[in-house]
Parts: sequence; structure tokens; C-alpha cells
Amino acid sequence: MIGIVIVTHARLGDALIEASEFILQKRPEAVVSVSININENADKLRKKVSEGIKTVRQKEGVLILTDMFGGTPSNLSYSFLEEGRVEVISGVNLPILVKAVNSRERMKLGGFAECLESEGKKSITLASGILKGNKRS
Repeated sequence: MIGIVIVTHARLGDALIEASEFILQKRPEAVVSVSININENADKLRKKVSEGIKTVRQKEGVLILTDMFGGTPSNLSYSFLEEGRVEVISGVNLPILVKAVNSRERMKLGGFAECLESEGKKSITLASGILKGNKRS
């Protein structure tokens, strides 16, 4: 199983875990949230991310999900990238997390991360376009 660390501004990661628990009807195993306060010292924040990784570390690797590309959570998380061991996806949303929890035992980390990136992009839709008959990609 691949461990999952959600690194976000404020407590967004906690809310995503809570929502996924409601949808899946179970507490996701080996999933933790690291809340980032941008007013904290960068070394202290890196330590929080490192501790999150240690908490969920699995032999199959760890996936870090961050809230937005270029934000402090993402920038801190990129320093933990380790090919085949730690991967980072920016732009986490609830569909990505639910898919991650449900499919992380069937794939290797690299392919798993690519699949989740695609899933996240597909989960974004413009409702008025659908109502007008535009196809979802």
C-alpha cells in the first residue's frame, strides 16, 4: 500500500480526509494531513512534512498531495521528492483522494501518481457546459 500525506494551507487536508471518510464509510488507513501556517518557520514546516511522511511510510512509497502549485505546501513538499519512493501531486481535490485511497494497493507509485493526476483533471467540470450538451472530456 502507498502512504498518503496531504499538505495544505490551514486545515484543508483534515476536511478532505473527513469528507473521504464519509464517502468511503471508513477511516482511510496510512493517510495523514499536515496543516501549513505560512507564518511558521520554514524549517519547522519541513519537519512537520517529514514527520507526516514517516507516519505513513510504506515500502511501496509515499504520495504527497498538496493544495495548489506554487504555494508554500507544494514548495515545501517538492524537497521530499525521491524517485520511486516519494511523489508529489499539486491540486488535490476530493475525487483524487477518494481514488487514491481506493486504488493505491494495485499500482506502483509512478503510475499511480500519473493516474491520479488524470483523474483530478477529469473531475473538474463546467456545469453549464454539460447542461448545454457539451461532452465531458
